[in-house]
Amino acid sequence: MVKKNIIGIDMGGTNVRAGLVCENKLQTIVSKRVNSQVSADEVLNQLFSITDELITTDVDSIGIGVPGLVITDEKMVYDVVHIPAWKKIPLQKLMEDRYQIPVHVENDANCFALGEYYFGKGKGCHSLVGLTIGTGLGSGLIINKKLYAGKNGGAGEFGMTEYLDKTCEYYASGQFFENVYKMNGETVFKKAKEGDAAAIKMYEELGMHLGNAIKTILYALDVELIVIGGSVRFAFPYFSKTMWQQIQTFGFQKAVQYLRIEVSELENSGILGAAALSYDMGQ
Repeated sequence: MVKKNIIGIDMGGTNVRAGLVCENKLQTIVSKRVNSQVSADEVLNQLFSITDELITTDVDSIGIGVPGLVITDEKMVYDVVHIPAWKKIPLQKLMEDRYQIPVHVENDANCFALGEYYFGKGKGCHSLVGLTIGTGLGSGLIINKKLYAGKNGGAGEFGMTEYLDKTCEYYASGQFFENVYKMNGETVFKKAKEGDAAAIKMYEELGMHLGNAIKTILYALDVELIVIGGSVRFAFPYFSKTMWQQIQTFGFQKAVQYLRIEVSELENSGILGAAALSYDMGQ
């Protein structure tokens, strides 16, 4: 890991969190609520304002994680979630023009995977999948020690694969509770913690679906580690058993024997993962 000073920016729907990573350690953090319902330029100016608080002449590069499709070859970001005006924006160029240093932009799930690889559970791994399980099912791929996003930025979108009558995301994410049982996920989690048998059974069903999704991942990639992030990770004890039961039916038992599935414990993973884009690019 190269020692340098990098600004990592995690673009949320209503909040932007940014931090200065110096000598591979997260230093100053800035978090601001942004108005995402305004024009593209107004949202950009809010991002500039946050970055200005951290930028110095010692900063070598900037990394940004966005909840949208990033096509690196085009240097273009498409359809940023919760920012309606950012349908198509050359974010990398706009930031580089302003700050005159290298800027790297990637999907936030890819940044999560990079953060785990460089700073979290994935240290020392050759290959891993970072699964972000919240309202959706996102994933980032590290293959042979490098982020792999694909030609058009869509590699590893296992949540969109067809499953049963819908998609994996429909059944193997926080959407499951609303989609199948018409219940809010936070309510189900609260009831599970109180020992409610029906809520725990819902999580066990979720675990079965997630186990099937993980089998699809293993057939495609045969990775050594899967790191689970996102809000649903806090309920891991309620769905891990049935998840593993499904994984045990995988056709290649050697892969199951050596597979590790870990729950992320990395604080500020979005910021660190965005900063790690610079490591991955060798800049």
